[in-house]
Amino acid sequence: MKLHTFRIGGVHPDDHKLTAEIPTKKAELPKKAIFPLSQHIGAPTKPVVKRGDKVKVGTLIAEAGGFVSAPIFSSVSGTVEKIDNVIDATGYLKPAIIINVEGDEWEESIDRSDKLETVESHPELTPEEIISRVKNAGVTGMGGAGFPTFIKLTPPPTAKAECVIINGVECEPYITSDYRLMLEHTDEIIQGLYLLMKAVKVEKGYIGIEDNKPKAIEIFEQKTAGDPRIEIVPLKKKYPQGGEKQLVDAVINRQVPAPPAIPVNVGAIVQNVGTAFAVYQAVMKNKPLFERYTTVTGLQVKNPGNFLVRMGTTFGQLIDYCGGLPEGDNKVLAGGPMMGKSVASLDVPVCKGTNSITVLTGADAHRKKVQNCIRCGKCVSACPMGLEPYLLATLSAAQEWERLESEDVTSCISCGSCQFTCPAHRPLLDNITFGKGHVMGIIKARIAKAKAEAAKAKA
Repeated sequence: MKLHTFRIGGVHPDDHKLTAEIPTKKAELPKKAIFPLSQHIGAPTKPVVKRGDKVKVGTLIAEAGGFVSAPIFSSVSGTVEKIDNVIDATGYLKPAIIINVEGDEWEESIDRSDKLETVESHPELTPEEIISRVKNAGVTGMGGAGFPTFIKLTPPPTAKAECVIINGVECEPYITSDYRLMLEHTDEIIQGLYLLMKAVKVEKGYIGIEDNKPKAIEIFEQKTAGDPRIEIVPLKKKYPQGGEKQLVDAVINRQVPAPPAIPVNVGAIVQNVGTAFAVYQAVMKNKPLFERYTTVTGLQVKNPGNFLVRMGTTFGQLIDYCGGLPEGDNKVLAGGPMMGKSVASLDVPVCKGTNSITVLTGADAHRKKVQNCIRCGKCVSACPMGLEPYLLATLSAAQEWERLESEDVTSCISCGSCQFTCPAHRPLLDNITFGKGHVMGIIKARIAKAKAEAAKAKA
């Protein structure tokens, strides 16, 4: 079996896939569900419900707040208690809709049957109709930054899609939610891929899966055998192969240029397996995005597992279901140990992008003592974007924004490979992320000023 991978950088952290062979269970309903109004890149949503309103599972509770935005639907039935500020996974107070759960009554428009609907049996589905249903169902990227999916399906006129690549890599340590989804809903993911291909009018689809998931590779090869439109691409295990630019390089041997270039500029539309599944449910079952597969894991967690979780369920409830927090020091991450964010409270709710809750204990819960840089260059070798992380971190700390921009800090994908490989334990990613955010703000202000001056000149 020939294995592919990306060309630049990468690291090999321990897998720790503790829950890989644990079938998914349905998580218990929360007593109170919390829905932050900002669950994706772009504008926050706007509430369409108020205190005292009754809702069902699948009821629209917040509409898109701009073009780059996606609506939010209730995952429970009950009564809206209030709209208030809560701490989300970022650690900041954000507006959220809070619903008291009073049962499990679903909107009648949702098809809850297990019947597999195929694209071939629905010739009435035009590309425009598929995109419209995806948009209206609030589907966002389920494996990364949570970009509204309909936008990826409507690329700019200057870019032409040639293929759709499904990301089944799941290279982050500990997390197995995508893996279980691939084993348990293979047919739906394949139909989701067909829908995505039809939406962007291409005849070629790829599914990239790392070779530490042989069962997933085998079942997808069996299910797609004889269909020349679909190719299963086995990949060498290497982090961060799940990054879309790295995946494009690994699967079709094309490298995406620096921002503002995106994968479609080299002909590829990339979607996570969870997104493909959500697209299938949205288009074929009229089911909005209000639940997702999530892993709860950690070396000292008593009963780790994979769960189908209603959004709005708190981290604390899921951790309690797995036996509670271990004794001693703990760090709870939204995500995995490489890119996950430490949460400030267990009252943080599961949202559209919560693929894992990872509990680090003991020494793993603490940063190691920072030492002086020894100029070893390991961070440079590890960087999958070909950057110089030691330099970017230093410039960020010194607040040299102009130089930082010129050194291409906006290309950083925040994968953490540099910080992982640094023998001096320098907080490289932390500094780079700070600097990147500041530079992005400068760039946005510059663009806004240019637009304003252009409009003034026209007037």
